[in-house]
Amino acid sequence: MSMKENQEDRYARQAVFGPVGPAGQQRLSASKVLLIGCGALGSHLAETLVRAGVGELTLIDRDFVELTNLQRQSLFDEADVEANLPKAEAAARHLRRINSQVTVTPVVADINHESIEYYLGKPDLILDGTDNLQVRFLINDVAVKHNIGWVYGACLGAVGMALVVLPGGRPCLRCVIDGPPEPGQLPTCETAGILEPAVAMVAAFQAAEAFKLLTGQQEAVNRSFVHFDLWGNRLTQTPVGQVGSDCKCCGHRQFEFLAGRGSLSTISLCGRNSVQVRPKGVGGKLDLGELAGRLEAAGAVSRNEFLVRLELAEHQMTIFPDGRAIIKGTDNIDEARSLYAKYVGH
Repeated sequence: MSMKENQEDRYARQAVFGPVGPAGQQRLSASKVLLIGCGALGSHLAETLVRAGVGELTLIDRDFVELTNLQRQSLFDEADVEANLPKAEAAARHLRRINSQVTVTPVVADINHESIEYYLGKPDLILDGTDNLQVRFLINDVAVKHNIGWVYGACLGAVGMALVVLPGGRPCLRCVIDGPPEPGQLPTCETAGILEPAVAMVAAFQAAEAFKLLTGQQEAVNRSFVHFDLWGNRLTQTPVGQVGSDCKCCGHRQFEFLAGRGSLSTISLCGRNSVQVRPKGVGGKLDLGELAGRLEAAGAVSRNEFLVRLELAEHQMTIFPDGRAIIKGTDNIDEARSLYAKYVGH
């Protein structure tokens, strides 16, 4: 019997676990999951879901694989770095080799208030694999608005936290964290670092809660805001109960982040000495071949079907079909915008 024909054996150890069982496994195999972010948390989550046999997994990520990712982003390897692959595409290639029965769809795009509903689809669950609160509040808005469950996760240094927001959206993330802090108020992965075991622990919690929801075991879901410090040997679970009546999002259904609160077309990227610049709107517009030809006079140019890279004396520009560019070698937004205008236009 071929591997494809004998799929029951693949999930036998999982299906024999009572709370999942054959019925739960069937529900998993029929489920659709949207994973936003394919970095540290996202790569761990994606691999766990695909090994578990979810039916369809859509991966959305704006970035490409770099050498510094390999310390904690489990799906990638040095070949992905050499090939200049976007994270979503590289992850999809690895995941399809792990389990060819799962439909994996990569989307190389930036998630913002203009694009999140465009890419939403009709998932059974949204998982947070991102690295910034702005996008997490966008996910919270769209999940509450469309009555979709989602699982928040974050980590920095040896500290991690997570929260399940059930379908129906109450309580939601804004019941616990009202809004993002001002820039510079919190440490980043560049200043505080990050340990892979903390990433793995947060992702494991998120995945376990995802399994409960996708198999119809909502009564087993953890209803607390979970916070742990692996280095300090502390675990805290704060019940969130039925809070939410005064919450702007789930209580009053004011979707401020979907309306553009705090949205930036230019943002510094955590720990990267890089700035992302994006034009307004959604969807691919650039002809990468034409752009590569035009940039050859400016510096060394490399290209694949996903991006064009321009090497300058002090900067590196990576430009995507949707018009976004990640400019490495500066964390100065004004300088990044100037370089974008000079070499890409707009």
